[in-house]
Amino acid sequence: MYEFNYRHANSVPDAIAAMQAADDGKFLAGGQTMLPTMKHRLAGPSDLIDLKGIAELKGINVTDQSVTIGAMTTHAEVAASTQVQNAIPALARLAGNIGDPAVRNCGTLGGSIANNDPAADYPSAVLALGATVKTSQREIPADEFFTGMFETALAEDEIIVSVSFPVAESAAYMKFENPASRYAIVGVFVAKTAGTVRVAVTGATTCAHRALRIEEALAGELDAEKVDAVTIPVEKMNSDIHASADYRAHLVIVMAKRAIAAASS
Repeated sequence: MYEFNYRHANSVPDAIAAMQAADDGKFLAGGQTMLPTMKHRLAGPSDLIDLKGIAELKGINVTDQSVTIGAMTTHAEVAASTQVQNAIPALARLAGNIGDPAVRNCGTLGGSIANNDPAADYPSAVLALGATVKTSQREIPADEFFTGMFETALAEDEIIVSVSFPVAESAAYMKFENPASRYAIVGVFVAKTAGTVRVAVTGATTCAHRALRIEEALAGELDAEKVDAVTIPVEKMNSDIHASADYRAHLVIVMAKRAIAAASS
């Protein structure tokens, strides 16, 4: 690990000021990606700005219309929340199956989506539920937030404050996971809201994305059989030691059908 300056922020303005003063600063949320990356000398920020002490970035607020989760709320807290379990059960189940207990008790919602790992779970929920990402500067619709592999619409000194998920009529998430890390080799989140069905895929390509071909085939209905007619473009799929592009394309269909069936039950 390279030498760096540690900054403990007590407020969002404090964190932003520390970032603007740093030569090459990075915000630290749960640290589940940043710290191992630094340990292996794959990153060497001049300053690490810890957001853990900022109270306004934590907590869960649920209404009849939405579930709003603070960026520094851990996966374990989301999974254990009876409010989330009642409002959007699929979101609570997704959070409860991220990594292992250590990861779930340290990793955060904001850290996950800001990092935007191609195999992370939360981005699929953000997209499928049509969430809004509130930052220190603005509100970003889900469809505009994820821009590429490990890339988002966030500016360098912009901090995620919270994510607001609309309450869906029904939703489900299914993933074919790596048995060691529980990262999604392919994960599919399906959500039906006000007669519209949104489908999001993670793990299959360089970035989580809306499965527009599947959405078009479903035409607002949770009918798993309609997915059989969809052709997934193999050339856009990831291919690695865990699964070939052809296998991932196949898994998108399989996981989509399972998620649709679960959401309609």
